[in-house]
Amino acid sequence: MQESYYNLCLKELSKFKERKKILLHSCCAPCSSHVITFLTKYFDITILYYNPNISPIEEYDKRKEEQIKLIKEIETEGKIDIIDCDYDNDIYESRIKGYEQCPERGARCTICFNLRLEKTAKIAKINNYDYFCSTLTVSPYKNSHLINQIGEDLSKKYDIKWLYSDFKKADGYKKSIELSKKYNLYRQDYCGCIYSKRKNILD
Repeated sequence: MQESYYNLCLKELSKFKERKKILLHSCCAPCSSHVITFLTKYFDITILYYNPNISPIEEYDKRKEEQIKLIKEIETEGKIDIIDCDYDNDIYESRIKGYEQCPERGARCTICFNLRLEKTAKIAKINNYDYFCSTLTVSPYKNSHLINQIGEDLSKKYDIKWLYSDFKKADGYKKSIELSKKYNLYRQDYCGCIYSKRKNILD
């Protein structure tokens, strides 16, 4: 049986002799809250806010503002910063053309994960981060196996280390809810794209 991604993460972190740098793709402030708290013991963290799937633009801006607010307020042991990317919703729409009617957690979501994580891997490699990772695995609505497989493939493609994760484990999702309340964060009621809003699927 394959070792859990949570255990693989802990095993990797146990090897550290010094603090590392990680580029952490964040889907939203609530999901990132627990992940930041967990990773700050080991990394100086840069949040990459790249979510071209989110629609409409007003929703995108609201979530981005909440991410920036959290970074200013959350307690961390190491450094924390943010890279704010362009919206790129037209790129997302072109990538998922023909898959608009796919069910949630289907082919459209796989394309979306690939788009966001590949951007993260590229930026991490160019800027000499030690690792890249994503907050997506904190959500019980996301396929952690798929996300980690995409991360692993991109790690090989761009020669940058992927940090395996399943941040929902050990009450990670529950902790993210508690931290969201602590920092009074806006919690959205759909994943991000207009197609998930149609289905009313939470992030």
